Amino acid sequence: MRKALLSLCMILIAAFLTSCGDVTEAKQEGCKIRVGIVFDIGGKNDRSFNAAAWEGVKRAKQDLGICLNDVEPGNPTSIEPAMRAFAEKNFDLVIGIGFAQGPIMQKVATDFPNVKFAIIDGVIFEADGKTPKSNVASLVFREHEGSYLVGMIAASKSKSGVLGFVGGMDIPLIHKFETGYEEGARSVNPKIQIVQNYVGVTDSAWNNPGKGKELALSQIDKGADIIFTAAGNSGLGAFDAVEQYGRNANGEANKFVIGVDSNQNMVKPGFVLTSMVKRVDNAVYDAVKEVLDGKFEGGFHVFGLEKDGVAYAMDKNNAGLIPDDVIAKVEEAKKEIVDGKIKVTDAMAK
Repeated sequence: MRKALLSLCMILIAAFLTSCGDVTEAKQEGCKIRVGIVFDIGGKNDRSFNAAAWEGVKRAKQDLGICLNDVEPGNPTSIEPAMRAFAEKNFDLVIGIGFAQGPIMQKVATDFPNVKFAIIDGVIFEADGKTPKSNVASLVFREHEGSYLVGMIAASKSKSGVLGFVGGMDIPLIHKFETGYEEGARSVNPKIQIVQNYVGVTDSAWNNPGKGKELALSQIDKGADIIFTAAGNSGLGAFDAVEQYGRNANGEANKFVIGVDSNQNMVKPGFVLTSMVKRVDNAVYDAVKEVLDGKFEGGFHVFGLEKDGVAYAMDKNNAGLIPDDVIAKVEEAKKEIVDGKIKVTDAMAK
């Protein structure tokens, strides 16, 4: 037994040293830049918000030859130490995922003014509270615009005249999704009913699929036949809820879900009407490239319909679910939003 334990220990130590050796070798080969990314507690495999960011930095690693390190904190208290560790090692770019990291990045970016940072859905200011911090790129999106379009699709598809919305954390950012969704739906059917619920008021609201399913089932009981979820990993519970209701005699789903952030059409093929895609991957990739090219700029970087920063997803998984005439109307609305003819309410600007 003692020999077996000793052998196991040696194997583990060897594996650890090999892993460390890979990192050291990468640095010796001369990475063009070093990038560190800190995910929120949903983790990089949430198939939503974090996953989109992960795709962006992985693409940057493949295309641009960067060295990439990532941290999945698991709990909120682990975020600041991870971010500080990257800054202390003088990484060329430190990326924070999610608005909740805003107060943390505010402190760390102030302590390390020569390190470049980027944050998704957060806005970091100087001490005056008005001037954007010069060493932080604040990457923000017009989620309400994309949500308007999927609201139109939902109202056009709904047979019950009742739609659902499952939000993650009850905060102004998620209110942007809800408000845009409602306005888009009512542009199609002014009498449409919207049932909305939020998973919670703390960071754990993003990582509770059981609660997400419970809320979705409750909304279905109230008549909702299509549910838009903006809840991170918690939203996956709504996918399970609609699948539970099966398909009709024609093979079409009886209830639908609308995915968010990443293209989630393939999560439950046939049960996902569309996804409100938020191109976090492109935003993160662009931030890395700007650092690499020496073109980094702090302050606001806004991504809306005009830059394809938000969109609705169409692919082989949902191609037969949305009629062509509906797509034509949605595309026309998209053009009118970009041209300023349709004004979608930004709930965070109220």
